[in-house]
Amino acid sequence: MPPALLRRPLTWARDHGPLTSRILAALFGGYAVAALSSVAVLALPADRTQAAIAGTLLSFGVYAGAVIWVFAVRSAWRAWAGLLAAALVLAPAAWWTWGKGLGA
Repeated sequence: MPPALLRRPLTWARDHGPLTSRILAALFGGYAVAALSSVAVLALPADRTQAAIAGTLLSFGVYAGAVIWVFAVRSAWRAWAGLLAAALVLAPAAWWTWGKGLGA
């Protein structure tokens, strides 16, 4: 292959890679954080039905906030790091909820 053809995909990846990474972070990382938050709410001492409704309502706000966060930070790395930090904070409560059988 000629060197010019090899440079074209690398140029495209350099130019569009951060945007693609942010879109993927917003779609999948935001969904993961919203899902963890909706399950983690079940760990609160409240009626299970009320906690499920509150978790569902909270997940919409968390997902919207995650999408805004991803496109507001300076780099795609910081976007992924912020989503990972939020997931690590919510994961113990979600795992505890699933371990107790409350999330099923």
